[in-house]
Amino acid sequence: MSSRAVTVEPAARVRGRVQLPGDKSISHRYALLGALATGTTTIDGYSTGGDCASTLRCLSGLGAVIDRQPSPAGTGLYVTITGCGLGGLLAPAGPLDAGNSGSTMRMLSGLLAAHPFTTVIGGDESLSRRPMRRVIVPLEQMGARIASVDGRPPLQITGTRDLRPIAYTTEVPSAQVKSAILLAGLHAQGTTSVTEAIATRDHTERALETFGVAVHRSGTTVSVSGGHHLTARQLTVPGDISSAAFWMVAAAALPGSEVTIEGVGLNPSRTGIIDVLRRMGADIEVTPTVFTSAEPIGTIRVRHGGFAVTEITPEEVPGVIDELPVLAALASLGGELIVSGAAELRVKESDRITSLADGLRRLGASIDERPDGFHVRGGRLTGGTADALGDHRLAMAFSIAALGASGPSTIEDAGAAAVSYPEFFTILDSLRA
Repeated sequence: MSSRAVTVEPAARVRGRVQLPGDKSISHRYALLGALATGTTTIDGYSTGGDCASTLRCLSGLGAVIDRQPSPAGTGLYVTITGCGLGGLLAPAGPLDAGNSGSTMRMLSGLLAAHPFTTVIGGDESLSRRPMRRVIVPLEQMGARIASVDGRPPLQITGTRDLRPIAYTTEVPSAQVKSAILLAGLHAQGTTSVTEAIATRDHTERALETFGVAVHRSGTTVSVSGGHHLTARQLTVPGDISSAAFWMVAAAALPGSEVTIEGVGLNPSRTGIIDVLRRMGADIEVTPTVFTSAEPIGTIRVRHGGFAVTEITPEEVPGVIDELPVLAALASLGGELIVSGAAELRVKESDRITSLADGLRRLGASIDERPDGFHVRGGRLTGGTADALGDHRLAMAFSIAALGASGPSTIEDAGAAAVSYPEFFTILDSLRA
């Protein structure tokens, strides 16, 4: 990953149309299930980000036959995966490398727990600091053996064909933990369920159903039964709404701006960002264009509409957890934003609360750090130098905030954006009006 610095000049406004990279969360899940399916799955629009490449690399190491080419549609990758069948992954020749991807490590752990061999899965320095006990505990309850360094990577996972089904209540709402347990549950004898205090994004449930698995939902409890055989599919990944959030915020922040984002995923568990932006003052129009049982898709048009004082409650946080840094960037330019119940940000690629507050302050923002969130008061940023500290979402959030500064800003470690959005800075330049 490049650690390059990027200088972002102020912009009067942003205008244009954007085609997004494939949704990162959905790309991971389609690849994982394609590796378990019988037959060859095709995935058009697969994310070009480094995290999703890590998932493909690990699955290749486990015996799935994977080919990737540029998408004929011009956005993302066209990936084919010839799966190994349920329970058919092969012992890797050496350790697996998840790179910077916590999604890869946590969800793949659910698959490895169900296979009767020992696998070591590690990652980069940032990933090696991230907590994994939240997946270790339920997977060990199901019968896997997992060794770690104080609950952190690398993980040594010894799986078993005799996984036990469990009824598990998560301590922290996490779609990755829920997914790891459900993926393991596909291989268990009986019904495995996961209950969350607050429902998290449901991409895994939708993907499982698309591959032919029956999923039962009751309130915030999701259940699957073991033994389902997955059938290969032809799939299209919608545009990533977490990537769209940066352009939505840019348009909302700068008077005279208008950005239209095409082909974006409109999964209801992910559209909380739209509701929050409207409350913060943005003028947003959403037009659904594709209705499928997998993932709804549409077009989002955003114009600047002013600024407002907004509060994001703990109940809302799971639905916008990835977008909180860029929402803070918007609030730094006008209005006011209060966030609570977001302590999960402290165990992302960086301590996103401390790192976000420090970076925005260096650009001239007024932001107070709180144990489980932050409080931003809008004003005119001066510009300055902010360090993304290897965190892709901070690199992009700081860059969007810098558009509204009175002087140029330098974003250090801006190359981290490639983890999820390699095209980010090219698109940023194209939208300058």
